[in-house]
Amino acid sequence: MRKPYVILLGLFLALFVAPAPARAADNGSWSVYPAASKVAARPYFYLSADPGTTIEDKVVVANRTGQPLSFRLYAADAYNTPRDGGFAVRTVQEKQRGVGAWAKPAKSRVTVPPHGRVTVPFTLHVPEGAEPGDHPGALVALDEKIDKGDGSLALGVQRAVAARVYLRVGGPTLPAISVENVHVVHHQPLVPGLGDSTATVSYTLHNTGNVTLDPKVELRAEGLFGRTLLARNLSRIPSELLPGQRVHLTEPWQGAPQLDWGDVTLTASAQDTRESASASFLALPWAAALLLSAALVVGVALVIRARRAGGVRGRGTALEAVVAAARGVRRERAAARR
Repeated sequence: MRKPYVILLGLFLALFVAPAPARAADNGSWSVYPAASKVAARPYFYLSADPGTTIEDKVVVANRTGQPLSFRLYAADAYNTPRDGGFAVRTVQEKQRGVGAWAKPAKSRVTVPPHGRVTVPFTLHVPEGAEPGDHPGALVALDEKIDKGDGSLALGVQRAVAARVYLRVGGPTLPAISVENVHVVHHQPLVPGLGDSTATVSYTLHNTGNVTLDPKVELRAEGLFGRTLLARNLSRIPSELLPGQRVHLTEPWQGAPQLDWGDVTLTASAQDTRESASASFLALPWAAALLLSAALVVGVALVIRARRAGGVRGRGTALEAVVAAARGVRRERAAARR
């Protein structure tokens, strides 16, 4: 029986976590990059086309090892990873809708000699009716060989490197961003004053337009009576928020108030667009919360007890009135007989 493998398709940190002004995508064993233009070398493909037109270009796969390497070569759509906003691309098994469906390398498989390189032409046909704006993607060189890992799980690793493709389709462009799902979670010490009080602000950045954005986010917190508790620009945000993508982010708040009531507001801005969203918070130490809960329980119990006691007294008074009325009727009947 064959052992199952966990496939880790790492479209690698050298590519996807590197800052924007990057070199060719490289994992140390092979690299993928655009063929040099007549003017200069290009770190990425920057392409523009109108719907219904076709672009021709070339991609280079270079082998940096002393052994021949074989690759599956394919085009893929790009997306932001949901948790940190990193630039990533779809796997060969996933459905492609943009660059991944429109770009076709002349060869789907290539073998690169030791310390050599292979240049592969490709065409990119933008269909009629394609939505205007940015369509990011990549040309991927995937090593289909699975490297066996150690351990009982038979963990395997499949590696790939890709050259980014930034395609803009002609037509109206609309930069737009929104801030969604703002929440504040406090982490309070058990006893006020004994320990640090912190909070975590979570939110979602959503690119609702059709162009790639470089967003800036400002965090502001206000307590009772409008007191400013926190005001700062956030740094842990994606430098490229791709069209239609959502990224879920968190921001720690050190020194959050232990006892306060207010609002947290996040304001995102990028290229002629600016939007804000807020959430209310109640900071309450654990000890105070327990006391208030206990007082509430006691209060509810007293109210219920008082209502029950009042009901018993009410029923007793009503019964006495009925008995008295019956006695009065008997007296009147006895007087009438005399």
